Amino acid sequence: MREFTVPPAVTISDTTTLVQAVWSNAEATPAAAQFARRTDTGWEDISFARFRDDVIGVARGLVAAGVQRGDRVALISRTRYEWTLVDYAIWACGAVTVPVYETSSPDQIRWILSDSGAVACVVETAGHAASLAAVRGDLPDLRHIWEIDGGGLADLAAAGADVDPTEIDRRRLGGRADDLATIIYTSGTTGRPKGCVLTHRNIYADIANAIPHMPNLFKPDAATLLFLPLAHSFARLIQVGVVQARVHTAFTADARNLAADLASFKPTFVLAVPRVFEKIFNGARQKAATEGHESIFERATQAAVAYSEALDKGGPGLILRLRHAVFDRLVYRKLRAAIGGRCQAAISGGAPLGPRLAHFFRGVGVTIYEGYGLTETSPAVAVNLKDHIRIGTVGRPLPGVTVRIDEDGEILVKGDLVFGGYWNAPQATAEVLDADGWFHTGDLGALDDDGYLSITGRKKEIIVTAGGKNVAPAVLEDRIRAHPLVSQCMVVGDRQPFVAALVTIDEEALPAWRSANSKPDDARPGDLRDDEDLRREVQSAVDEANRAVSKAESIRVFRILPEDFTEANGMLTPSLKVKRTIVAKEYADEIAAIYR
Repeated sequence: MREFTVPPAVTISDTTTLVQAVWSNAEATPAAAQFARRTDTGWEDISFARFRDDVIGVARGLVAAGVQRGDRVALISRTRYEWTLVDYAIWACGAVTVPVYETSSPDQIRWILSDSGAVACVVETAGHAASLAAVRGDLPDLRHIWEIDGGGLADLAAAGADVDPTEIDRRRLGGRADDLATIIYTSGTTGRPKGCVLTHRNIYADIANAIPHMPNLFKPDAATLLFLPLAHSFARLIQVGVVQARVHTAFTADARNLAADLASFKPTFVLAVPRVFEKIFNGARQKAATEGHESIFERATQAAVAYSEALDKGGPGLILRLRHAVFDRLVYRKLRAAIGGRCQAAISGGAPLGPRLAHFFRGVGVTIYEGYGLTETSPAVAVNLKDHIRIGTVGRPLPGVTVRIDEDGEILVKGDLVFGGYWNAPQATAEVLDADGWFHTGDLGALDDDGYLSITGRKKEIIVTAGGKNVAPAVLEDRIRAHPLVSQCMVVGDRQPFVAALVTIDEEALPAWRSANSKPDDARPGDLRDDEDLRREVQSAVDEANRAVSKAESIRVFRILPEDFTEANGMLTPSLKVKRTIVAKEYADEIAAIYR
C-alpha cells in the first residue's frame, strides 16, 4: 500500500460559496470582459458587471417562481453563455443545479428529474421542451419550464422585476460552504445514472487549490474557449475556475465551427478530452498526406517527440534544436495557428492520453497537462503542473488531496473534494465511500516515489483470460485509437483463451484513405471490413499496441465493425466513454465468432 498527500494551499471558511466571486469580480473590475458569445458579427463581450446583473435578474425570476433554498432546478442545454448564467443564478438564490446532457433521451430526462425531485427546468430549445413534455406526466414535482431559445430567460427576468434585489443578497450571503451546490448524474457506462451530491465546499476546494499551481493557465491575460458539454463535471470545474480567476472565456457548442471559433477567439489555453487531440493530430497527418507532404510530417512528428522527451533529460542538443526550428517553420506553426495561434497549453481529462501524443504536442509548443478525476471527486484529483510534469502519468495529487493505492491496486482518494454520496442511494454510497472518508474510485493505478500517479485500468474492466492472465484493456485501446483510420476500439477476451478487439473506422478519415487506395467513393466501413488493404492498416495499429504488452496480453484477432460507436446509437456516454456492456450485447455474435 502506497500513499501520497499534498497539503492544502487554501483555507475554506464555512461561509464560502461559489457564487461570491461573481459579486467580488464586478466590484473589482466592472468593465472588464468576463465572457464572450458568438453573434452574427463576431464575438460580443460580457463584462463582469453585466454578468452579475444578468445573474441577479434570472435569480429574481426564480425566486418569483417560488424556488426555495435547497430546491433542485434542472438545466438542459448545450455549452453557451446562458448555461453559465443559469447555473450561477440558481446558486445565487440558494438552489441546486441538476445538469442534464442536451443529448439525453426523454427516458433519461424523466429519470434524472424524477430522482432529483426537480421543481423547475431550464431547457435550451423547443426540441428539449418537447422531450420534457413527453414525460411531464411522470414528474409531479416539476412546476415550471423555461426555454432559452424561446425567450424564457427574459420572461424570468421580467417576472422577477417585483422581487426585492436584497432578497438575492440575503440568500447568497446566507449560503454555507456545506450547502448542496449540484447533483451531477454520472453518464453511466452501465445501469441508471447515479446522482453525485457535491457541495460548494467540494467544488471550491478543488478549483481554489488548483489555480495557484497553474499560473501559466489562469493568468491575467488568459483566455479560453469552452466547447465541452458543461453538464460534464470536467468542463463545469473549468467554468468555475474562469470565474474565480477572471479569465476571458468564450463558448461554442458547434463542432463544425470549432476551428473557425478557435482561430477568431485565439484562446491561450483549452480543455478537451484525448479524442479531440487525436483528431487534431490525425487530421493534420491526413492533410499532409493528401498534399504529398507525408514524409515531412512524419519527420516533424519524430522531431517534436524527440524534442519533448529531451526536455526531461537535460534538454535537446544542438542538432535536435536545429531540426526542431526547421520543422517549426514548416509544420508546427500551422498546427498552432489552427487553434488560434496563442494557445500554449491544454488540459486533458476524461480518458487516458497516450504519451507519444503528449510528447508530440509539447514538442509543437502546446503542452497538454493531463489530469485525473471523477465526478465524485468534483472532479480533479491529480494533474500535471507547469513545474511538476511527468508525461505518461496524470500528475501529482492537487493540494488538499491524499491518494492511496490499496492492496489490490485500486486508487483511493481523500480530501474536501470528495462528494458526500449518491442522491437517494445509500447502498451505492456505502459501496464506494468508507467510514474514514476514503472514496474507492474503481480505477487501478500506481504512485511513484515522487507522488506521480499512473492509471493502469478500471477494476471492473480488467479482463481475466482463460489462462488466468489479467489484461488492462486501456493500454491496448489507447494505442490502437492513435491510428488515423481508427475511431474506437474495445478489447474483449474475459474467460476466453486469448485477447481480441472490436475496431471501428473513423468516417471522417475514410474518404482520403479510399481515394489513396482506389476504393469506391461510396464504400462505407461495413463494405470494407474484410478488405485486405483496410485490414492491413488496422493490423499495423494492433501490432503497435501489442508492443506495449506481453505476448499473453496481446491482441490475436480483431474484427472491424460496420458502424462506429456513438452517443446516438447508445454505445458511447456523453463524455465519450465506451458503454462496454451495450457494445458486448450488440455485437455478441461477432465476439462469439472470434472464439468459435
